[in-house]
Amino acid sequence: MSLTAWIACYAIDSAFCYWVVWRGGADWMEGWRALPLIGWWATRWNTEQIRLYMLLVWVAHSLWFVAGLVSPGLRW
Repeated sequence: MSLTAWIACYAIDSAFCYWVVWRGGADWMEGWRALPLIGWWATRWNTEQIRLYMLLVWVAHSLWFVAGLVSPGLRW
């Protein structure tokens, strides 16, 4: 994957995570809407659980993004 595509994918992912964690996306997703966006296990989660999950995912994706910047072989 090119560096430009890598950065664009991370920007899109970050925008989605930001929306879920801080802009009310978790409120909208609570219940059945979490199924296609997060997974079947999230259908019973409340808003705070969805926010925490997405924050942890965002941290993991940020670490992977930095690793991909340093080592192009880690980009998928």
